[in-house]
Parts: sequence; structure tokens; C-alpha cells
Amino acid sequence: MWRASRVLRLTGKGAVRLCSSKLPKPSSSSSSQSNPLPRSQTEKERRRREREKAILTSEDVAVKWSEKQKIMYTAQTSPGTKKDTSLLFPSSYSPEYVEPSWYEWWEKEGFFRPEQHERLSHAVDRTFSLCIPPPNVTGNLHLGHALTVAVEDALVRWRRMQGFRVLWVPGCDHAGIATQTVVERRLQQEKGKRRHDFTRQEFLQEVWKWKNEKEGEIYHQLRRLGASLDWSRACFTLDPDYSRAVTEAFVRLCDAGLIYRSEGLVNWSCALQSAISDIEVDSKELSGQTKLSIPGYESAVEFGTMFTFAYPLEGAEVAVSTTRPETMLGDVAVVVHPDDPRYQAFHGKRCRHPFTSRLLPIIIDSVVDMELGSGAVKVTPAHDHTDFLLSKRHSLPRLTVIGGDGTMTHLCGQWLEGVKRFDARQLIVDALVEKKLFRGKKSHAMTLPVCSRSGDIIEPLLKKQWFVHCDEMAKKAVQAVEDGQLEIIPHFYTKTWKNWLSNISDWCISRQLWWGHRIPAYKLELPNSTDQKEQWVWGRSENEARHRAALKYGMKPEAITLAQDPDVLDTWFSSGLFPFAMLGWPEQTTDLQNFYPNSILETGSDLIFFWVARMVMLGTELTGQLPFKQVLLHSLVRDKHGRKMSKSLGNVINPLDVIHGISLEKLQENIKEGNLDPREQLVAMEAQRKDFPKGIPVCGTDALRFALCSLKMQGEDISLSICQVLNYRNFCNKMWQTMRFSLRVLGDNRAPLGTLEEVTPRSSMDRWICSRLYSTVVQCEQAFKDYELHTVTFAVYSFWVHSLCDIYLEHVKPVLIQQDETEHRSGPEACSILYHCVSLSLALLSPFMPFITEELWQRLEEFRPGAATQTSLCLQPYPSSTELAHWHFPEVERDFLLVREVIRVARSLRAKCGMTKEKPAMWAVCSPSQAKVLLYFGSAVWTLGRISILHIYCPHTADSHTTPPPEGSLIGVVDHTCHLHLHVPSSTNVDQQTLHLSQHRARLIGKLEKILCRVQSADSMAKVPAHVRQQMEKKMSALQKELESIEDQLRILQMTQTPE
Repeated sequence: MWRASRVLRLTGKGAVRLCSSKLPKPSSSSSSQSNPLPRSQTEKERRRREREKAILTSEDVAVKWSEKQKIMYTAQTSPGTKKDTSLLFPSSYSPEYVEPSWYEWWEKEGFFRPEQHERLSHAVDRTFSLCIPPPNVTGNLHLGHALTVAVEDALVRWRRMQGFRVLWVPGCDHAGIATQTVVERRLQQEKGKRRHDFTRQEFLQEVWKWKNEKEGEIYHQLRRLGASLDWSRACFTLDPDYSRAVTEAFVRLCDAGLIYRSEGLVNWSCALQSAISDIEVDSKELSGQTKLSIPGYESAVEFGTMFTFAYPLEGAEVAVSTTRPETMLGDVAVVVHPDDPRYQAFHGKRCRHPFTSRLLPIIIDSVVDMELGSGAVKVTPAHDHTDFLLSKRHSLPRLTVIGGDGTMTHLCGQWLEGVKRFDARQLIVDALVEKKLFRGKKSHAMTLPVCSRSGDIIEPLLKKQWFVHCDEMAKKAVQAVEDGQLEIIPHFYTKTWKNWLSNISDWCISRQLWWGHRIPAYKLELPNSTDQKEQWVWGRSENEARHRAALKYGMKPEAITLAQDPDVLDTWFSSGLFPFAMLGWPEQTTDLQNFYPNSILETGSDLIFFWVARMVMLGTELTGQLPFKQVLLHSLVRDKHGRKMSKSLGNVINPLDVIHGISLEKLQENIKEGNLDPREQLVAMEAQRKDFPKGIPVCGTDALRFALCSLKMQGEDISLSICQVLNYRNFCNKMWQTMRFSLRVLGDNRAPLGTLEEVTPRSSMDRWICSRLYSTVVQCEQAFKDYELHTVTFAVYSFWVHSLCDIYLEHVKPVLIQQDETEHRSGPEACSILYHCVSLSLALLSPFMPFITEELWQRLEEFRPGAATQTSLCLQPYPSSTELAHWHFPEVERDFLLVREVIRVARSLRAKCGMTKEKPAMWAVCSPSQAKVLLYFGSAVWTLGRISILHIYCPHTADSHTTPPPEGSLIGVVDHTCHLHLHVPSSTNVDQQTLHLSQHRARLIGKLEKILCRVQSADSMAKVPAHVRQQMEKKMSALQKELESIEDQLRILQMTQTPE
């Protein structure tokens, strides 16, 4: 990709030789064809500056937290031994107590291996397999990786609990250019040596040391995140078996004619002296003249300037413009539109190059926009993607005037040969001035392509490289989606998939590096050959390549001299084989037969082209099958300021720092140790200071995983705040306290608990909580199938906190603690329901919160009715709606919605009257059907509403046996047919009630005015959908009725203050 070397190249002003924001298909590498327009790039830069300004100027809005008591697990437990849960249950949740020892036990017992499937009593004959997107061995994982792990592990644990045969393969990617760059930088810092100060083998030994260190750190992070990976099958992309698979793929594709060697333009990093892929090119927006520090230059170099000069021809001149005057020595033509009247007389003529005296033909091509600029465009095929295509159409020569090291070549003449390209720029401008051909310069906005690894400016260069023909493979990939063989989720990416693959270019897979898979191709030297053309052969080994060459040329193998290509393959080529190479391909291993194609690929949406598309193309071509059946893409993780988490911005967060906590001082040390631009470092440190003035608190693995999975990952980018993680740490403590209460109750219960099948709820509240659990399980089942993990987490969280704790436990505490017999409920039945509600909820939560659920479930196991099915919760059957069908009471759930509102209004009335301790009597004025519901849930209303009795009055029913509420009562509105009345004793603080009601009235008036503004606006009918208008009108009606009720109550209170 050459996004930023030119602007409006062929459609630019006056042969504008600047940077093109919309490029033709380059024959270079590798990447996305969806090049953004200049406006979108400018918009991105504007938003970036706004975010920086907001960080630097905003007020401090930090995460507020206090240090929690740390409770450590101190029992002597040897690695791999099951944790002792018979110890005293701590008083509060502490991740330091909960998380130790469990993972080591799971791993040693082989719970994460597919072989354990045979031991499951609920096993089904179905397979679920996937690979982890192999992280680069360049450094530690960040929260973006943690999102991937949390999502994939939730799916893996869910399927394993469903009885599937599950394989989730871990691995790391060698990440050729990224790893080589970081190791080179470290060697320079620590030893003062560059790569070429070592032999290739010596340098590779240094990189292997780095790999072993970083891979160990990454695997440690994955274990701490609770990832249930099969470590016995861990795979590294430079392992011997994997390397054989890469070689096999290259040879097969060469034999099929899909890999070829050719000269083409590539993205070249002069600092690295290698071609790089588009994903390693950053676009830097410049608003105009800007000086930048460039590797290898002592002084800053100016960019964002457009230079104009003239090419002379007999009796006239042609003016052209460029931001890169150093390339003009490689110009081979000037192109104009065939219908442009200004240049009709110039067709077929030649202008003379001022420095080489070379004659440049003036050619015609309809691609030129004659309305813009002078309508004449200079052509430099060896240094511009568009011009390269023009040279093919018009058979133009290609002159390379900038070498791979970034200096000018001998074609420029002795006065420039060996001069650095940006130093040559000024020399050429000075020479043009001297020849009176310079026509001026001006500031110009542009997009500059920068190597993300070195900070160097990308140079398009002509290089002989190995390329992959992509057209036919891309058509198959598009067809697979259109035919429904491959599903991409979310589905809106399907259009993007088709657009990109339908416009794909051939893929450059050569990289001029030492770290990576060396290309298994060999240059031949044939005895007595006078042919100057390069001859290449390939093979699985040098010996095979030699015999192939001997067979091809009819010579003895020993007579042929071979020299292996020193380049390595693009990392994306080897990682594109991961779904099947990790299973032993090309050998027909048992794993390959059992687990290929994979069930799903889950990864970030930014990799849909660089990785996903290539896996589909290569997998289909090499195995005859799609590598997976579904692709699940999650959005990018951004920080709370909306910035993409990136090492170059200094805003990445190590997930272990969220799990274990970290001080602000240590966070800032990490920033300083990075290689950030001074301004970026300032912004990063200021953001940390404002966001985490006290550092990051200890949150634990479970809270982090649950927070990540609770975010809606399909759609817009994800903005994660530590505050969200802290909220779920509090949820962990809620679970902990629920278990403390449950264990106490179950320990005091002497009667045996009933099994799930035996327990049939009888009381209103037992039926309600059981039905709520059934509905929650149904939600989880469907949401898991739809990969809507945020819906699963919300459903289980809501059940545990709002249904189980806030309502059911508050209602049954007197029954369970005092063994009360109200509502014909026996203590054992209530205990059985409590046990199953807690146990099944832990199972529902297990895929997201494996540590705390295992800890609590193991403590609950001693009360299990019947024989235990599995030794670990992670192998228990996942709750299903089928086994809970006898707990489904939809009418009870529906009716309880009214009860909830009545309880809410009753509490509100008590609060308004300051009755925090009293339990007053209340009257419900309602319809007969509502009266029936309130009578059925009577005890719940009394207990949860904290009232002594609820009198029910149906004013329009002739046989009503109850009296109406007393005159002068306070009224609370439940809905348009149900009101609660609270008689106000004379001793009640009337002033306090009046204040409460007046404040509430003011709030309601504010809400009503907002809705009225929307409804009465001029464009409301045109812009607001009908169903939304109906909702607003209903809300207005409800607010107006509530206001009328408040006005009545205020009049009553006023009357109580008026002396008779």
C-alpha cells in the first residue's frame, strides 16, 4: 500500500505529483483495498487531536475506589492438587484467596483436553474446535487480547459443559518483521550492535532467546486469564512440524502455478531494508508544511509541500507538480487526456529531461482528469503504483532512482549517486532553480505512509519478489459466503468481504528479513549457460529442488549449483495456514480428521482481510475444505477516551495489571520505558494520571472477564472502563455473600434436599423464582447460540442480583432462618429451591467467571442431593430449559410485574413520610384482576414493601367487602388503574412530606417539558417514527396522571396544616 506518497496523482491539480488517497490495485502486497478517502483520513486526524486536547485540558474524573481487605489462600497445596475448600469460609470476597490453585488442578487433570470427553456422563457426539489467534511474540498481551480470550473461553467452556468434544489450540506467531525489529532495537540499546554485526545464525539465536522469554510470559498471561486451552497441543509458527507445513504449502502452490516470481512495486522500508505489508503501514495526516524526525537523518525533514516545475519542449513547456521532487529523475513520460484541447498539438511529441537529457514522450490516457490543474501528469513507474500500471499499458521503461537503502542510484548521475533521498530533494530543487525551471512551492495537506515498526517513510520500490495469484482463490472465498457455506458474523461484514475480495491484487509474500520461514526456492546456476534470465526451482528440501532442476533441464543433479533465496515468507502466509497446520497437516493426523474444519474462527474485525481472508483462500486451496464454518468478529477495544489501544499511543493495559492491581508510579514507568514520541508520552502519562490517580485496584480475573463479555462486541468499537470491571468485582462479593447465607441455611437444615426433578414449587414466590430461573436459562441458551454474550451476562447478573438477592432472599429470609411455616411452605422445600437456584446460577456463570464459580460450587457440593456427576464445575452439564420445564410458570412471572411496582410505590410512600422503621397499613385501589394478583402475592407485598397489611379496595365492584381508604391519605400511582393509599398520622412530619412531593413534582415537570418539546417540534411528524410518537404520548399521559396525584396529595397535606 502506498497511501500517502501522493495526493490526486492522476486526477490532481496540474499533474499533481503528490499523495494519492485512493489508489489503484497495487501489485504489491498484501492488504486491504478499502483505502479511505482524504476527508475520512482528515476526520480521523481531527478526532485524534480533539481526544488529545480533551485528555490534556479536561478535569480529573478518576475511578473512585478504596482498598479492599486482602485475604490470602495460605493452605499448603502442591501444584496440580485440588484446592482445599473445607477451610473456614472467609467473610468477604478476595480474588487473592479465590484464584490460586484451581487452574493448575484443571490443567493437570486434563479437563481442557478433548480426550476427557469420553469420561462425561452427558457427552454428545459433536465436536467444537477452534484456534486462538496466535499472539505475536513481540511483547505482552493487552486488553484487546484479553477480550479475545474472554469471548473464546466463554464459548469453549459452554460447549464443553454441553458435552461436546472440545479442542481449543494455543499458539504464538513468530511475527517476522515485528519481532526482528524489537530484537534489533534491544541489541542496539544493550550491546550497541546492529543486525549486520552478527552472522545470520548468531542473530537468529538472539531472536530465539527473545521468543522463549516472551512466549513464556504470554502463556503465563493466558493461564492467569483462565483460558481453558489444550496446552499439550501448543503450536508456534516456527516449530519444525509447522515449518514443514509452510514449506509444503509453498511448494504445492508453486506447482499449481499460484505462486510466481516477478518484478513489482512493493511497500519498502528503507530503515528495515525490507518489503512490508499494508498492516505495518501507518497513515500520518499532515495539514500542510510539517517537519518530522526520520530515522537516519540528523535534521528534521519537511513534508507537506507541493513543488511545481516545468519540462521544456520545443517552443513550450509542460508544468507538473509533486511532493516528491527526488523521484523526478525516474520520470519516463508525461500523460495528458486525449480530448484536452490544450495539448492536442503535443500528442506524440517529446519533452527533454533537464538533468539527463532523456526525451520523455507525451502520451495520452483517458484516466487523466483534464479539469483539474494543468491536466498534465508526470509518470514515474518505478516509484508509484498508479504510474506502474500506466507503464504496463503504454510499454514504458521503469527507472529505479532510489535504492533499497534509501539513497539515490547511479541512474541519477554522479552528483546525486549515494545521496540520501530526502537530502537529494533540496539538491534537485536548487538545480531546477538554477536552470530556471522551478515554478514555486506551496503548503499542501497530504497523507504520509509511515512504517509502524521503524518510523521511516515508506518508499514504493520495484523489486523481484514472490507473489501469490489471488483472483481465483478470492472468487471461491466470495462464493463460499454467498452460498452459505461460510457465515460471517455480524452479517454486515459480508458486503465488505465481497467488495475487498472482488478487487484483490496479487499478494507479495517476500520479506527481506532473517527471522521467519526462509523461502524454499533456489536460484539455479547451470554449467555453460549463457542465458541471463533468472532460473528458479523450489522443493521441500535442497535435495528435492536439485532433482527437480535436473529433471527439468536434463542434467545430472551434481552438475547444478543452487543458492537458496535469502528472503523469508510474509508472516501472514504462515499464519494463514494455522487452522490446519496446527493439527498436523499435511499429514493426515487423527486431530486433522477429527477437528478440521474448525467449528468457528473468532477474532478482531481489523483482521478480516489480513488474516481471515487468507486463511479461507489458502485453506480451501490446500485442503479442499473451508478452514472453518463460521467467522465471529468482535470490535476493537478502545480506552475511555475513545482511542484505539495501541503501544504507539502508550494506552495499552496489561490484563494482569487489572487482575492484580498496579500503582500509578509503575504505570508511568512502563510508559517511560516505551519508545514513544515525546508528545504521545505526555498525552499518555496525563491520561494515566487523570484516569488512575491511585493506580488500578485489584479486580481479579473473574471480574475482568465478565466485564469484557458484558460489552456488546458486535458493531461499534468497545470502550472499556476500569469502573465497569470494579462493578463486577462488587458482583463477585454479592455472589460470595449469597453463598455465605446459603451455606448457613443449608447447614442448619436437617431434612434431605430434593433433586431438581423432585422439587415442585408450591408457594407464589417459590413458583416465581423458579420460573425466573427457567426464563433466564432460555435467554442464555438463545443468546449463546447467537453469540450475544452481553445478553447472557446481563440475564444471569439480573437474575442473581435483582431476582434472587433483592427479592427472593429478602422475602424468604424469615422462613429459612426461623423455619417459619407461612404460606404452607416447609423449610426443606425452600432450602431445596435455594440450593438449586444457586447451583444452577453458578453453572450459568461458569463460562465467564471460572474461578469464583468453581470455589463456590465446590463448597456447595457437600449438600448435593444424589450422587455427584463430575468433580469440577467446568465439566458439569450446562443448565438447559428442558430439565427446568416443570418450573415454567409464565403467568406468575407476568403477574409479579404488578407486584414489583406495588412494592416500589409502597417503599416510596414510606420514605416520603419518613417511616423508615414503621410498618404502616396501606390500601390498594385497583381492578378486580389486580386484586386477585395482590392477594396471591400478599406475603411478598407485606414483607418487601415493609407494611403491616394491604387492604384491597375495588371501587367499581358491587360485592367489595373492604372499605375505601381514609380521606386525606397520601397516594402513590402504580398505573392508571392501581393506586396505593397511605394514611398520614397527625404525628407525621408534614413539612418533610411536602418537600419530598414538591421535589418529585419538579422532576416530573422537567421530564414532561422535554417530551412536549419533542412532540410539538415542527419536524416531529416527519422525523419521529409513529411507534416512537405513541410511546411518548403514553409516557406523557402517565406523567400527567402522576402530577395530578401529587397535586392532590399536596392539597391534602396543606389541609392537615390548616387549623380548624
